[in-house]
Amino acid sequence: MLIVKTITEARGAISALRANRRSIGLVPTMGALHQGHLSLVRAAKASCDVVVATIFVNPTQFAPGEDFAKYPRTFAADTALLEAEGVDLLFAPDVAEMYPPGAMTAVEVEGISDRLDGVSRPGHFRGVATVVAKLFHIVDPDKAFFGQKDAAQVAMLRCMVHDLNFNLELVVCPTVREPDGLAMSSRNRYLSPEERQQALALSRALRHIEARVAAGAVDSTALIDAGLAILADEPEIRLDYLRIVDPDTLEDLPDVSAGALVAIAAFVGPARLIDNVVIAAR
Repeated sequence: MLIVKTITEARGAISALRANRRSIGLVPTMGALHQGHLSLVRAAKASCDVVVATIFVNPTQFAPGEDFAKYPRTFAADTALLEAEGVDLLFAPDVAEMYPPGAMTAVEVEGISDRLDGVSRPGHFRGVATVVAKLFHIVDPDKAFFGQKDAAQVAMLRCMVHDLNFNLELVVCPTVREPDGLAMSSRNRYLSPEERQQALALSRALRHIEARVAAGAVDSTALIDAGLAILADEPEIRLDYLRIVDPDTLEDLPDVSAGALVAIAAFVGPARLIDNVVIAAR
């Protein structure tokens, strides 16, 4: 696996890897890798000739007071995992490389950026859109791979790809969970054993809503109330949101008859965790 730190090096290496019209799959990450990230790498390997991964803890997607400084940075372990999976190229720039002095341009997807995480994390979606647009421009992939756990981010990126005419396919892969149902996240390592048990309430609430829908319930307010009742069993959890929204626009839906995204975000101890499930149209 070749590791490069600069945009110039990345473009040169990608040009060589693309020889003979080989397809490129991109897996953007912030490091602190787990099996969820590696599932994206495997999906990329299964459908592309070349896999490019990135590790960049992007400062612009952290709201003021968030965990940018303490976000886990495990570069040596991450590179070993990526190499073992057969990644061809790792692009690992520093902040000055991605945001040189004097840089003034940002990408913002209006509307979507003001929903779900965009409400409680000011500037988050703008930071994500900007860095991902830069990575798309640098790598020029045929496909880019993201996890369903980041469904709100995916909705925003789908809109960006469409509106800015990026010539790529955005591939969304299933959420990878621990055996007890907890969605894998780099921030899970913040949790104490007790907090980790509390965090299971997020996936329990989502499963309960799914079960209610399977039994015939469709009203969003009633379904959200059912999920909140599950979360109430863990009073230490500080809920950010539990919403039922359109998967593409992130706008609230009155019912789930036409399909919906049930999305949750909550603070468990020091960690802000997200999870979701997709409800199919009836």
